[in-house]
Amino acid sequence: MRVVVIGSGIVGAGAAYHLSRRGVSVTVVDAGCQGGATQAGAGIVCPWVDHPEDDDWYRLTREGARAYPALVEELGEDIGYAKVGALLVAEDPVDLEPVRTLLRRRHAGAPEMGDVVDVDTPTELFPPLSDNLSALLVPGAARVDGCSVRDALLRACVARGAVVRTGIAALTPDGQVLLHQADAANGTRRSPAVAGSQADEGQSGGPAGTGAFAGPGDGDAFAGQVNEGGFADPAGGNASAGRVDEGGIAGRADEGEYGSWRQAAPMAAPLATPLAAARAHAPAAPASMEALRLAGEGVPVEADMVIVAAGAWTGEVCRPLGVELPVFPRRGQILHATMEGVDTAWWPIILPRVGPYLLGFPDSRVVVGATVEDVGFSPRVTMGGLDEVIEAGLRVAPGLFNATVTEARVGLRPVYAPGRALIGRLTDRVVVATGLSAYGLTAGPFTGEIAAALALGETPPIDITPYAPA
Repeated sequence: MRVVVIGSGIVGAGAAYHLSRRGVSVTVVDAGCQGGATQAGAGIVCPWVDHPEDDDWYRLTREGARAYPALVEELGEDIGYAKVGALLVAEDPVDLEPVRTLLRRRHAGAPEMGDVVDVDTPTELFPPLSDNLSALLVPGAARVDGCSVRDALLRACVARGAVVRTGIAALTPDGQVLLHQADAANGTRRSPAVAGSQADEGQSGGPAGTGAFAGPGDGDAFAGQVNEGGFADPAGGNASAGRVDEGGIAGRADEGEYGSWRQAAPMAAPLATPLAAARAHAPAAPASMEALRLAGEGVPVEADMVIVAAGAWTGEVCRPLGVELPVFPRRGQILHATMEGVDTAWWPIILPRVGPYLLGFPDSRVVVGATVEDVGFSPRVTMGGLDEVIEAGLRVAPGLFNATVTEARVGLRPVYAPGRALIGRLTDRVVVATGLSAYGLTAGPFTGEIAAALALGETPPIDITPYAPA
């Protein structure tokens, strides 16, 4: 059996991995568009605190988190996965009671979250925190490096004979795949090479015998970054200035009386600050696909089944099938900083009721983010976005004031307008898997497993009726 996977972010890589384990002939195709989500995700795996009124969303993320330990063992390499726990913090301890109740209710069905306890002195676990915060510890929460997961999955595929190709995959009305060259002329980019993958004719594919793979990513790939020594504008200065939509990361969208602990959508109302007023008048970038202009007729890629896991670009990829999928990009900007000489590897994830998340990684690295912006296909690091992240981060963790900013990343999280993830068959030969929004690194590999099962005509590991195309 031959399966083409369109998209090499964490969902596409997960699908290819599970297919290759079954002996399927797999070709992964990706355009390398700026703004894929996988590399810009922080890597938080803590599903139990979110979607209190949506059991179907919760089930997908819970099972995604539950699958990680076995995946780590199968891959046999470091993917940055560690159970470091999560501190849920709030200035008023009363604000912790709804999530405490939620966790108590869900514990029997998810004992892997561990026993949730109060923490009297959160600064003992995460020293930069403000000393006026109350906290609950969820010991089973984990963090993971999205790039490492994706790369490991693709390496495992290639080792079993899969091919990773860089190019723009276009579908015909009957679900055939045509591969067009990807280069700077159509807004695509290069990404790290995977040994054994292929570069298409006319492309420089890196070291001999290798090619490039890249986004559009899926779930929670990074578009541009600000590195030490300078700022890079991944849009080349052509996109309109983006805006942090109505409050950015400073609050959260309403979701019932309590809602998810983590913010996944822009605020319903702007904050009364000069910066918020400036955002409200900043032009938003159009949600267009102009970067994916196709040249030539394309080269057919033989396939019995196709999995489209193209993240925020999925709707455009699937349009030739005669279906309209309301998948749109939601921009997130995230900041990386280092604290020289400080061991941050086992610091817990910090999840405030209001404000940004923070988490530590090895090499004295701390990640702070992320903005939540509905600005179309505009994968740019912006001054306003960095201001939001830094201001909110220092409010929660003033001890980061002297940390060294080393990198900023930006990604376009794919959001399916009806609300939940989008997983299912579109035609008798095309499967779609996307729309994980802020939960891509939590549920991405597991969603890939579901997509692989659908492509093989097998029963998925969970009921996917709630995620079927509307």
